[in-house]
Amino acid sequence: MRGSGYLVVMFFCFLAFMGSTEGKLQMGFYSKSCPNAEKIVQDYVNSHIHNAPSLAASILRMHFHDCFVRGCDSSVLLNTTSGTNQTEKLAVPNTTLRGFDFIDRVKSLLEAACPGVVSCADVIALVARDGVVATGGPSWKVPTGRRDGTVSRTSEATNNIPAPTSNFTTLRRLFSNQGLNLKDLVLLSGAHTIGVAHCPSFSNRLYNFTGVLGTQDPALDSEYAAVLKARKCRSLNDNTTLVEMDPGSSMKFDLSYYSQLLKRRGLFQSDSALTTNSTALSLVNQLLQGSLKSFFAEFARSMEKMGRIKVKTGKVGEIRKQCAVVNG
Repeated sequence: MRGSGYLVVMFFCFLAFMGSTEGKLQMGFYSKSCPNAEKIVQDYVNSHIHNAPSLAASILRMHFHDCFVRGCDSSVLLNTTSGTNQTEKLAVPNTTLRGFDFIDRVKSLLEAACPGVVSCADVIALVARDGVVATGGPSWKVPTGRRDGTVSRTSEATNNIPAPTSNFTTLRRLFSNQGLNLKDLVLLSGAHTIGVAHCPSFSNRLYNFTGVLGTQDPALDSEYAAVLKARKCRSLNDNTTLVEMDPGSSMKFDLSYYSQLLKRRGLFQSDSALTTNSTALSLVNQLLQGSLKSFFAEFARSMEKMGRIKVKTGKVGEIRKQCAVVNG
């Protein structure tokens, strides 16, 4: 009886251990179920991202927007299938997202190699990292094992994704809601060192800042504003022109974004907002006084933290066959 009792105790210890490890992200999660998964992703990114290098910034943004709504569960990829369920894609913050086709192509390669194994959520996380690396930016660890969500709502994207017009209080609150602190806010904003933006995301700063036509944001450098008006966004009605978020350095992942902030040349109000808080401003100065290598390491830590937001693992969610629709 003592022997059998010992076995019972060991059995429950084993169950407790399984319960503690099941559902956690881990490095090399697909090492047995799909050994070449991460290489398939990396090879595709390395072969194709240079054809459209701005996609690296676009998919990094997609990853950010995905994680801020219901966690990193690829809910941002879901199409609206009925009039009663408007998905995140239709929310204003997401109408300018790009790279959905790129994610679909990567997913199709993974499905061909290992059907029903690799989640779309992991695809976004891996492509975001590999795309940044391929264009000369920092690398970071991407533990895998995320599962895909089945719910996507426009309203939740609208309410949870920081807008380019956000002030510091709003930014801090929205980041805090996701378990991210002030340092994460400053570091992740540094992703604006690459990529472009459409005029409507900031043109009010040029033409209608107070709600009266002709008013301009006094926090924006006047020379920079004049250049934007003359050469880029020539009216409030311009919905198509693309503008570098980090002028002169939008293809290079560096510290230039932070230098621009101190010159009052952050493109968005949300960029400028970082200089309105003494602690955030101090962090910006610390980054500029440090090395690029140090920034890369700090950015990597915040990206790893963001990639773990409210992930679905274990038996929660599903592994979508196609990223744009839930499994039927």
